[in-house]
Amino acid sequence: MTGARTGFDKVVASAAEAVADIPDGASLAVGGFGLCGNPIALIEALLAQGTTGLSVVSNNCGVDDWGLGVLLSAQRIAKMTSSYVGENKEFERQFLSGELELELTPQGTLAEKLRAGGAGIAAFFTRTGVGTQVADGGLPRKYDGAGGVAIASPPKEVRTFGTDGAEYVLEEAISTDFALVHALRGDRHGNLVFNKSARNFSPLAAMAGRVCIAQVEELVEPGEIDPDTVHLPGVYVHRVVHVGTDIEKRIERRTVAAPSSAATPKEA
Repeated sequence: MTGARTGFDKVVASAAEAVADIPDGASLAVGGFGLCGNPIALIEALLAQGTTGLSVVSNNCGVDDWGLGVLLSAQRIAKMTSSYVGENKEFERQFLSGELELELTPQGTLAEKLRAGGAGIAAFFTRTGVGTQVADGGLPRKYDGAGGVAIASPPKEVRTFGTDGAEYVLEEAISTDFALVHALRGDRHGNLVFNKSARNFSPLAAMAGRVCIAQVEELVEPGEIDPDTVHLPGVYVHRVVHVGTDIEKRIERRTVAAPSSAATPKEA
């Protein structure tokens, strides 16, 4: 299976079929924010087929036993481009031991790099990172396993724009071989609706992938989604997998406040 499916019906029978042509060494843009919106069925199918040497772009890398963390734990990921990696102990271990390359990117910059890649924009200038190692270079991307830096980030072009002489750093767009996303609802043409904060990165990741694969909780017929509520048009989506509404979901940390005495209903 390569590229887009024929016709407008983009539904495939299973997650395994949807990811079958993702090869070793492929680059992936993966949606989700924290643990919400993780395309776990597609991730687990990729794990099961043994694909390795992956270069993954995602806001974070899940946790040790969930999300992208399952690929990481199996040492299937060679490089991560992320904004936040603080909830995964195995990530820390692999990075500090020199097993994993990391391109740490400011969150808003990462979002715009993905959007630009999907929009055909080669690069853009932003003030984020000016005067730091993001612009100046020298951030560790890979350690040598003995405490030294094997690969460091290169310096980036910085230019002055405007009458106030403000400096801006050049950031290159990101496009990937494939994109994996989870949507609340989708139709057979690939039009997608995301749920709440899962919308943060998922549409952008989908746009950046040359072949986008979406798992959807609810599959509907074309025309059943109000065009005004579509978050990502089907032109960006090549394969749709129906995973159902009972698919397991997780959160990183549950915080529940104890009820106050004032809020406790009194007996009549």
